[in-house]
Parts: sequence; structure tokens; C-alpha cells
Amino acid sequence: MKTTGISFLLGPHQSAMTNALGKMRRGNIAARIWANDFHVWKPAPEGISNRMGWLHAPVETSANVGRIRASLAPFTNGSIDDVVLLGMGGSSLSAEVFNKMIGSAPGFPRFQILDTTDPESIRSVAEKLNLEKTLFIVSSKSGGTLEIIALFHYFYNLIAGKPGVAAHEHFMVITDEGSPMLEQAWQLQIPYVFSNNPNIGGRYSALSLVGMIPAALMGVSIEKLLQNAAVVAGQEKADFFSGKGDSTGCLLGAALGTLAQYGRDKLTLILPESWQSFGDWLEQLIAESTGKEGKGILPILKEPLMDVSAYGKDRVFVFFYDDDHEWNSQITELATAGHPILKIRINDVYDLGGQMFLWEMATAVAAHIMGINPFDQPDVESTKIHTTRMVEAYKINKAWLKLQPTFACGDVEVYGDVSGATVSEALIKFLSSSAANAYVGLQVYLSPSPEIDGALAALRAAITGQYGIAVTVGYGPRYLHSTGQLHKGDAGRGLFIQFTSENKSDLDIPDTLGSPDSSLTFGELKAAQAEADRLALMDKGRKIIRIHWKKDAAAGIKNLVENL
Repeated sequence: MKTTGISFLLGPHQSAMTNALGKMRRGNIAARIWANDFHVWKPAPEGISNRMGWLHAPVETSANVGRIRASLAPFTNGSIDDVVLLGMGGSSLSAEVFNKMIGSAPGFPRFQILDTTDPESIRSVAEKLNLEKTLFIVSSKSGGTLEIIALFHYFYNLIAGKPGVAAHEHFMVITDEGSPMLEQAWQLQIPYVFSNNPNIGGRYSALSLVGMIPAALMGVSIEKLLQNAAVVAGQEKADFFSGKGDSTGCLLGAALGTLAQYGRDKLTLILPESWQSFGDWLEQLIAESTGKEGKGILPILKEPLMDVSAYGKDRVFVFFYDDDHEWNSQITELATAGHPILKIRINDVYDLGGQMFLWEMATAVAAHIMGINPFDQPDVESTKIHTTRMVEAYKINKAWLKLQPTFACGDVEVYGDVSGATVSEALIKFLSSSAANAYVGLQVYLSPSPEIDGALAALRAAITGQYGIAVTVGYGPRYLHSTGQLHKGDAGRGLFIQFTSENKSDLDIPDTLGSPDSSLTFGELKAAQAEADRLALMDKGRKIIRIHWKKDAAAGIKNLVENL
């Protein structure tokens, strides 16, 4: 089965998808999506009617391109060397995709993103900047995200400490109308403040100001991105109403939702190297939109192709192909083994605009098939609540609650409902408890490095090879704004392994702008977030262990790989 740019090899699931499409046609679902009919997903409008602005974002943002360019001119004339975006989840992921896939044009400032509370990562970025020639973008839809506020306070005070430098002139704010950050920006007289459409949710905001302002600062042709997206959106709408057939987004969404209902809920994304970062954006869009009410589609990213025998019957494979990457032999082998396959044609990097809209539509349609609201995130707050409670208690008591490990072995401690004489033995027993269609989530609260990345890649390969289950890897707290919703909202088959370690050094978080007073450090906040998510997962009955290294975490993970 083919549609424009997509081929579907669904095997025995083809008839189920055909039935789902027939039901959607009879219910006039496609037209009702464009009409903003909340009944497509739920009987009440809350959390839906005020989240449909993404449908019109390509056209609406295109109308503002001239204003965007004029507003950013002071930063694209060579006066600024670096732009640093402070954001989390939907506020940063689209910018990261544009930066990694397209990057800064000649003559435009270097661009980087900070979406972490890891003190080593923050220090590494800060030390390399000429603060007098740096612009910071504070991007937060709600204006109240804890990590973004902490980063804002840190860098604002860092610049304010420079004699003769007006700190407020080095900041730009992107937030929603009515957010507390908007009011603070006015009080600080920050000259560059952008108010985004509040009817667009974070993970659906790539084609709005949230994604386009950072892209424009890189020198990316946002006109081409938006034109590409508008063409796809227009074709989607035309297909919906022409009566000639279903749109590409409708077909893709129907396939994803139907396959998930039949247990094929591990969406394994195979992308050319140059498109790998697009997978990170897709991961949040799909996982946070579908992981709720005991359901969910889990994206599997950056997993090397393995022998077919290593894959369980919970997989769906999506191959993004171009002239240099056809993947034909791998597709044939997987299809012969009975795995559903989707092939998606991609062209140059400006296809990103169209792909983003296509997948937004497909995710909304898949959620309809699954009977869930794709625009809310009911379980994200649980970790935030635990984090806030712990931080407030610390500020009052000046001490963290001391946790006792289940057992300790040399320089490593293990926390959780596990047993064993060694860490490796405990891990093996933990993994052996996996149920059918299980997955493993590696939650990494370590300072990123090539050594850590390599050790994690080896560990995920060892787990999949030994137990035949999918493994995801996410750095904290970043993953809390991406897959964190799914971890707590899906069917509960996940096994979570949290990695923590001692901080080599730390950084104070200023309590307020312009004051050196600090009652919390970034290292303490990161540790609190790790423990808070462990507690939130336990509240949901999830299986989780924490492995804490006092010294060399990379060597410790490599040792686990050898023993597995």
C-alpha cells in the first residue's frame, strides 16, 4: 500500500488498518479535526479546544516572517558571537533539530542549547562564552518551568556581574501570553520579548515562534521551512475534503494507532545519520502525546540494526529513506519475519517543515484511534510535585532526607526492590522479571561524555541481545519533558534503571535575579529530580532501581555490560 512519500508493509495488520480507516471516514474524523471538534478525542473540551492552534501555525507564522527578521536584525549583523537557548522539551527540541541538521549559516552566531541541570554541562558552556557577545533565549511556554528559571537566574547574574554590561540587553524571552515570565521580562525591561500563541502546546510548537525564532537566529531559511510545512498542511486539508481518499497524515496516524492496539507499540525509527536529531523531536511528540490512560507508543531511537531474531513481536519499523539510504535488504528481512514496516521518503533538510506537520497530524489521528487526548500530559506534574516538596523541605531543614541503599558494594550503591551479592547480579535479577512486551528505560543523571555515551550504547545492546526487549536512553532531567509522561502513563511494562553519581563540582542557583544568595545548587536540584522521578514511578507501581556510583560511572557501566 502506498501514498505520497510513504509505503506501508503491514502484513496481517493491513485489514485492521483498513477497518480503522473505514470507521474514521464514516465518522468524518478528518474534517472534524480541521473544524477543531474536541469530540474527536474526548466528550469534554478541556485541554483540547485550546490546543488546536498547530493546525494553522505554518500559515500564521509565515505571515510574521518579516516582523521576526526585523526584530532579530540586531543579533544577525555580527554583533553577537553566540546564542544560548535555555529551554526544556518542546521549548528546545525543535531548535536542537534545526541546529544539528542545518546549523548556523556563515556570518550568523553559533547556537547551542542548555536543557539540563547538570553543573558540569552548565559550567562547560559558561566558560567558553564571551558573555558580552552572547545572547540568551529564555524559552518557556508556561513561564514557570523550574529548570529554565534556575538557568535564567544563573546566567543573568553572571552577566550582571560584568562591569559596564547591561544584563537585560543580553536576553530574549519566548513565552505564552499571560505567563509570569512575560511580566518579569517587562519589569526587567528586556527589549526582545515574543508572546507565542497560547493555543499551541509545547510539543506541537516547532512551526510557531518557539521554533522559528531560534532557526532565524541561525540563518536558517524559515521561509522555506514554513512553505514546506504549509504545502503539506494544504495537501492534507485538500485530501480531507476532496473525497478522493485519505490524507498522508490520516493514513500514517491510522497505521500507528491500529498497530499499537495490536501490541506493536515500539516504534523503531531508522534514520540516515544526518536526520538522527529529528528522532529526538519525534520521541517527545509521540511519547508524551500517546503515553497515558494505560496506553502508549514508545519511540526507539538510535538503536543499531540487529539480527532479526533480537526483535520481539512488539516492534514497528519506520525507515526514513533517501537516494543514499534505501535500506532494501534490511526491510526485506524484517518484513519476511512478519514485522510491520513504514517507509518514508525524505529529501533535503527543508523537508523538516513538512515532516513536522505530517507527524503532528499523524500523532493526533493515532490518539483518536487509541481513544486518548494527545494534547495533555496528566502524569508530568507528579515528578514536579515531588521535586518541589523535596526542595522546599530542604530549604527549611537545610538537609536532604538520607536514603539507605538496599545494598552497597565497593564504590557503588543500589536502591530499590532488588537483591543480589553484586550489582550485576541484582541487575540480572531485575531484568529477568520483565513481562511480555516490556521495555527498559535507562534514566541517566550523569554528566554527558563520549565515554558515558559509549558505555550506555553497549549496555542497551547487551540488554536487547540478552533479553530481546527494547531499550531507551534518556538523560535527566531532559527526558522528564519527553518520555517521562509515557513512563508513568502507559501500560506499566517498563523496567527503569536510574544512573546517578557524585558531582565533581557544583554551581549555586541564585534565589533571585541580582542577588548572590543561594539556597540550592544545580547538583542538588539534579539529585532531587532523579529521586522525585523514582518516587513518582513507584507511586504508579513501576519497577525501578537506582545505581549510584561514587567514582567512575563509565567504568561501572562497562563492568555491567561484561557481566551481562
